[in-house]
Amino acid sequence: MNLSLNKREPVYVQVVRHFKEQIATGKFEPGQEIPSRRELANQFKINPNTAQRAYKEMEEEGLIFTEGNNPSRITRDEKMIGTVRNELIVTAVDQFITSIRPINVPVDELVGLIKEKYKDDEKR
Repeated sequence: MNLSLNKREPVYVQVVRHFKEQIATGKFEPGQEIPSRRELANQFKINPNTAQRAYKEMEEEGLIFTEGNNPSRITRDEKMIGTVRNELIVTAVDQFITSIRPINVPVDELVGLIKEKYKDDEKR
């Protein structure tokens, strides 16, 4: 697992987003075992307390679960996985709209450009 950290937001938030992206794209399967908090801290070169905070946040959100002393796993809740995917899409669209709005591109033209670019990227 690779994670490029930035200094603009808390590291645990970036770790949670990374997991959400992996879940939404199917790189993490429902029920898949994930690294221990200590292993994650070593992999990402972050403080173990930060890894613990990220795992706590993900458990509270329902992204992962831990049963007893067993390793933590990705949720099996398909509705939650759909919610994560939708959240990432909405965030990306919001960022796109914020960046494109000052250019005043008509919506129809914008949708056409998006479709064209999306199809071009699929061919690669």
